[in-house]
Amino acid sequence: MNAVRKLDYLFRPMQAADLDDILNIEPTLYSHPWTRGNFNDSLTSGHIAWVMTQGDEIIAYALMMIVLDEAQLLNISVATPYQKQGLGRTLLAHLLDHAKALKVIDMFLEVRASNTSAIALYERMAFAEVSVRRGYYPGEEGREDAVIMRVVL
Repeated sequence: MNAVRKLDYLFRPMQAADLDDILNIEPTLYSHPWTRGNFNDSLTSGHIAWVMTQGDEIIAYALMMIVLDEAQLLNISVATPYQKQGLGRTLLAHLLDHAKALKVIDMFLEVRASNTSAIALYERMAFAEVSVRRGYYPGEEGREDAVIMRVVL
C-alpha cells in the first residue's frame, strides 16, 4: 500500500525573493528552463504570478499575462516530488478563477507536443487544441512543435 501525503498548501503572489527557490526547481523540470531574466521580466511587466507553498517550501508556481480580455498562461510548474497529486490541476484552477475575476474571456497556452501528461491535464480542464506552431520549441534533437490550446471562461 502506498502512503498518501496530505498537503497543506497556500497560494501567494510570487516575489523576486522567491526566484532562487524557483530557479532550483525550473531546471529539474525542463530541458530549456526559464532564466532569472525571464522571471524578472515577467514580474517587472506586472504579469500575474503565483507560488504554491507548503510551509516555507515553494512546491509549484505559475505566471500568466493578461491583455485586455485574454490571458496567456506563460509557465505552470510543479516540483517533481509533488507531481501526480493533483497540484497542477489545483494551481491551474486557481489561475482560471483569478482570470475570471478579472473578466478574462479566453485563456491560451502553448505546450510541447510531446508533453502528453500536460495536454491531458489541460483537456480535463476544458482546454482544446486550436493550432500547432511547427518547430516552436528548442529540443535535444532539433525543434519541437507547440500545441496551442484555448479555454473559454
